[in-house]
Amino acid sequence: MSKEITARSQDYAQWYNDLVLKGGLADYSAVKGCMVIKPYGFALWENMRDVLDRMFKETGHQNAYFPLFIPKSFLSKEADHVEGFAKECAVVTHYRLKNNPDGSGVIVDPDAKLEEELIVRPTSETIIWNTYKDWIQSYRDLPLLVNQWANVVRWEMRTRLFLRTTEFLWQEGHTAHATAEEAIEETRKMLDVYADFVENYMAVPVVKGVKSASERFAGAVDTYCIEALMQDGKALQAGTSHFLGQNFAKAFDVQFSNKENKLEYVWATSWGVSTRLVGALVMAHSDDDGLILPPRIAPLQVVIVPIYKGQDQKDPIDAKVAAIVKELKAAGIRVKYDDSDNARPGWKFAEHEMKGVPVRIAIGSRDLENNVAEVARRDTKTKESLSLDGLAGNIVALLDEIQQNMYNKALAFRNEHITPVDSWEAFERALDEKTGFVAAHWDGTPETEAAIKEKTKATIRCIPLNNPQEAGVCILTGKPSKERVLFARAY
Repeated sequence: MSKEITARSQDYAQWYNDLVLKGGLADYSAVKGCMVIKPYGFALWENMRDVLDRMFKETGHQNAYFPLFIPKSFLSKEADHVEGFAKECAVVTHYRLKNNPDGSGVIVDPDAKLEEELIVRPTSETIIWNTYKDWIQSYRDLPLLVNQWANVVRWEMRTRLFLRTTEFLWQEGHTAHATAEEAIEETRKMLDVYADFVENYMAVPVVKGVKSASERFAGAVDTYCIEALMQDGKALQAGTSHFLGQNFAKAFDVQFSNKENKLEYVWATSWGVSTRLVGALVMAHSDDDGLILPPRIAPLQVVIVPIYKGQDQKDPIDAKVAAIVKELKAAGIRVKYDDSDNARPGWKFAEHEMKGVPVRIAIGSRDLENNVAEVARRDTKTKESLSLDGLAGNIVALLDEIQQNMYNKALAFRNEHITPVDSWEAFERALDEKTGFVAAHWDGTPETEAAIKEKTKATIRCIPLNNPQEAGVCILTGKPSKERVLFARAY
């Protein structure tokens, strides 16, 4: 175990922070609650973003960009929305500074007060639906399928790198439809896109479900979600997709002429994932030696390290590696030849292990003579000797095997940590001793939901889609229930 990393079993929160910092993903900034995403971390986010962007475009969406600032009056037009975000809003009141007459620095110029204060966007429904009023007149203008990649600000009191920061990066889709059925279909479709991405690219299994009324997005009729389980047994909401009904259309008077030439309010959705996915990736897979990244989105999939004494040994290794690198790149593999002379091979091995590079190849003079290379996997920490003939093809297959193995391991962990219970005592015991998702009956009331949260800090993560109907009684009140829901303590 690396001495630089706190053991996961000892202090999970510190282990996570150590990995993010020492793995080169992010750093703290001079602005409290905000982070600096370092080049390696941003490369990971770019890979995630690029895959998602392609998936969005394949489902008919186009990218646009809307202002960072929202007039304060817009936020008050949808009552539930403003109530949900009011405590997290940063407000711009002035537009100019000036030198303090006493020479002590700069002060806000009192003569530069804005006529209307501006909100730094916590989310963009209001500014976008105010714009859509000008874009939508007829059923011919629908559906309107728009996404934006942006930053948002939510004034968080307790922050943690990637998982919860005052400013974060995300995408937010905002679509408009002629019927409720079309909007609901869109909401479910984008949930499936998210689940596909998180499972098949991040190698993290998810539960698809719908939120309880008290856990819905502010202003939504229904919120669909994907919930993942981290290695400490806590749940993490990995993505949400909201059916907004006609709430925002009515708030901003967005109407269209239908085929009968009658005016109707538009039906809406919004959906988003953020840089919190990077945090999910770290917590779902990594170990006490560093990050473990799934090959499909790892910034670097393969690193090659030469082992030599003197330039005479290095030259033939360089020549052979150049051919291997060319083959790997032709196969679409992100590869680096780490032949820098400022560190020993052992140090490089540890560094790339810390950064979670899926495959490490070591080649020395004796390997060259034997026409082999030592190939090490980050996920299992196993090594094998492979022939240099056809090496690129074997590495491509190995990366696929690593991707699948990481998913299988996470899936087995998740499945082992879904516990059905039928009593309050069993519920508390499962939360405290086994952790993970607890499948329990609930009487369907927000009062009971709030009481359970107050007593245990566990929330209803979701009501799974296609949930089997099963007669039972609520674990807290004993009242009738028709299905189990998933509870967990969560990030």
